[in-house]
Amino acid sequence: MTVRKDTLFERYLAPLFEHVLLDRQALMAYRRSKDWEQEGDRLRNPTLVYPDYYQSQHFHGVSGGYLNPDAAVTYDAITQYVLPPNELWIRKSLIERIQSRPRRILDIGCGTGSTTLLLKQAFPQAEVIGLDLSPYMLLAAKDKAKAAHQLIQFVHGNAEQTGLPDGSIDLVTATLLFHETPPAVSQTILREMFRLLRVGGEVLLLDGNQAMLRHSDWLTDIFEEPYIQAYAAGSLDAWLGQAGFGAVQTEDLWLVHQISRGVKPLESTRVQFETPAIAEQPGWAMG
Repeated sequence: MTVRKDTLFERYLAPLFEHVLLDRQALMAYRRSKDWEQEGDRLRNPTLVYPDYYQSQHFHGVSGGYLNPDAAVTYDAITQYVLPPNELWIRKSLIERIQSRPRRILDIGCGTGSTTLLLKQAFPQAEVIGLDLSPYMLLAAKDKAKAAHQLIQFVHGNAEQTGLPDGSIDLVTATLLFHETPPAVSQTILREMFRLLRVGGEVLLLDGNQAMLRHSDWLTDIFEEPYIQAYAAGSLDAWLGQAGFGAVQTEDLWLVHQISRGVKPLESTRVQFETPAIAEQPGWAMG
């Protein structure tokens, strides 16, 4: 994994992951199993312009962030250790809170498709679409779906402007997305989610616990998360309300995670939430 040398992860934790926790041989074999650039070209949307916030950062200390194939190769192997107490339990918690029987599902910022796959398995008759900015993460997601014999459509696209029709989706989800986007971008994505949903459609978001992250600034130095402090200082409840969602509720999950849910109301009158005044304190999250 190509990692920036000045991060605390590289200095202290990388040797532990590389020599103890990770199956390095398996990861290297997967890295060499395909021409990531050539296969990525088959998925890549030629009209897509990468946002500056995305292409200018080294997410998690990986040089080039998610626009580096190494991020896709190592993501699952590392994430299993940083979603306590158990990654599968946490992801399934989002699935368990879905209150509808969606026929068309969009998983935004789907990454390597872990939650996308669970959605398809939970709703086998539904059309499930995974959307992500990284063609390499989408390649890993496609491999995962193929191994599970699940038909899922993966799209290289920008969550701020998906190009999908108004009111065409029953359920929109996002897992570990908003701590990796600046608040202004997060709010644009939420407005796009609102536009895409049919009346009565649900949005469910799984991410780091904002309240807890405000008091965990030391972890920001371990996993390079450039937008974590701004995410922690915000309120997904407020952002959802400002985007127009109703029945907004956020639930703490195992102290370090949260699940937020909202519904597109019958009348698209925007529900105004007052953003709480929060002292400026740094925070962290991983994903």
